[in-house]
Amino acid sequence: MKKYIIAGLLVWLPLAVTIWVLTWAIGLLNGVFLAVVGVLGSVLPEPVPTWLTSLTQIPGLGVALLLIAMLLTGMFVTNFIGQWWLKQWDRLLSRIPIVKSIYSSVKQVSDTLFSSSGQAFREAVLVQYPRQGSWTIAFVTGKPSGEVAHHLHDDYLSLYVPTTPNPTSGFFLMVPRSDVMALNMTVDEALKYIISMGVVAPPVHAPVAVLPEPVRS
Repeated sequence: MKKYIIAGLLVWLPLAVTIWVLTWAIGLLNGVFLAVVGVLGSVLPEPVPTWLTSLTQIPGLGVALLLIAMLLTGMFVTNFIGQWWLKQWDRLLSRIPIVKSIYSSVKQVSDTLFSSSGQAFREAVLVQYPRQGSWTIAFVTGKPSGEVAHHLHDDYLSLYVPTTPNPTSGFFLMVPRSDVMALNMTVDEALKYIISMGVVAPPVHAPVAVLPEPVRS
């Protein structure tokens, strides 16, 4: 009986976790949509149009509208006029106290992580951590810059070492390039390997001899 229960658990657990994650994401997007509708309802003069309140009763409408809004925004900011308006918007928010600290920090991180031309989280490597002889998987996030770069005279890499099974927390390391071993596995394969605590091993690829030099801006 125990064997059958575990076999059934292995079938339903991935489906249950998938449904839970999708439900959380849809609920988050719907929450943003309801907040926007609430702001519009408070700004518009009385009485509030009935069609505005009826929008909140349509399931999935908030997710669809937000995805369409992000698509249209992306199409707008990728042209010359949109870039100019985006610069004006960033300049406006950078002058508001408190808001500028939060907005600028989040924008720098998001631009680094999601930019197609960036080097952050494009490469998985092996590094000795937390002691010599103990190896773990890390992700290259770039090279040290600013004041830190002036103190590190050799060729160093900035690494993010995620924890398991939750890779959203981890440690930031700056180590010499010579102490880092390149991996040919993709970032997705490395994340699966970390989240599964080494159970889901990625396929064996051709070995990589030298860690490639990151592109410098």
